[in-house]
Amino acid sequence: MLSVLIVNWNTREHLRRCLDSLRRHPAPMPTEIIVVENASSDGSAEMVRAEFPEVSLIEPGSNTGYARGNNLAFAAAKGKYLLTLNPDTEVTEGALAAALGTLIMFKGLGVVGARLILPDGSVQRSVRGFPSVLGIFGALTGLDNLGGALASYTLPRFPYDKSGPAPQPMGTFLLFRREALAAIGDPQRPFDERFPIFFNEVDLLKRLADAGWPGWYEHRAVVHHHHGASTKQVRPQMIWESHRSLLRYFSKHLHGMARAALPLLAILIYVAAFLRARGYHAGFRTDHHDM
Repeated sequence: MLSVLIVNWNTREHLRRCLDSLRRHPAPMPTEIIVVENASSDGSAEMVRAEFPEVSLIEPGSNTGYARGNNLAFAAAKGKYLLTLNPDTEVTEGALAAALGTLIMFKGLGVVGARLILPDGSVQRSVRGFPSVLGIFGALTGLDNLGGALASYTLPRFPYDKSGPAPQPMGTFLLFRREALAAIGDPQRPFDERFPIFFNEVDLLKRLADAGWPGWYEHRAVVHHHHGASTKQVRPQMIWESHRSLLRYFSKHLHGMARAALPLLAILIYVAAFLRARGYHAGFRTDHHDM
C-alpha cells in the first residue's frame, strides 16, 4: 500500500488541485491519502470533507508545523511506501508509478524524489547535497559557481534531464520506504521536531544516507510545483526560521574539526537572515498560528 501524506496550512485551492490530481492520476497500488490540517482559516478542512470524502483528515487543532504535522500523518499511515507531498503540487500521469517502480526495483534505495516543474514550465533545481561548511559558504557568497567543495550544497551542475543518485531531493515530493525509516528509528515518527519547518527533511535524509539508505532522483516522475504557497504568506518569519534551522542542523551533524567553525557559521548565517528578511524576526512558534 502507498500512503500519501499532506500537511496543509491555508492553501485550500492548491490542496484542492493536489487532491484532484491524485484522484485523476492514481498510483498502481492501493492508496490512502492523509491530510493533516494545521488550523487553516481558509476553509481547507471543510473543502476536504465535502469534496474528497475518501481522504483521511487529521485536525490537531493548532498549527503544529511541518515536522510534527508529518509525524501525525506517519503515525496514522499503514503503507509500505510513504509519500510526503506538499499541497501546492499536482502529480501528472504516471508520476506515482515511475517513483514507486524505481523504489521497488532498487531495493537499496531509501527515498525517491521527483522532477518538479515550476509554473513557468522550467525544471526546479530541487536536488542539493548535504550542508557542509564550504558548501554553505559557497551558497551564501555566490562562489558555488566555481565548483568543487563550494558547490557541494547547491549542486549547480546536477543533471535534471536523467535519473540518478541524489543526496537530498527537495521535500516537496519524497517517497520513502518504511523499511528504511525503521532502520533509523520509529517509522511512525521519523521527523525530528526540533526542525519545525525547514531542514527536517534534510536531517531525515542525512540520517537515512548515513545508515546506508541513499536517495534517488527520478526524472520520469513529473510533478507540478507552485512553490512555497504556505511559507510565502509569512516570508520574513520563514527566512529567519530557515536560517536558524540550518544552524540547528550544523549543531546536530557537524563533528570533529568542522565543529570549530560553528561560531563563524552562526555569524554568517544570521547576517544573511537579517539582510534577506530586512530585519529581525523571532521565526516560527508552535503556540502561534504563524507557520
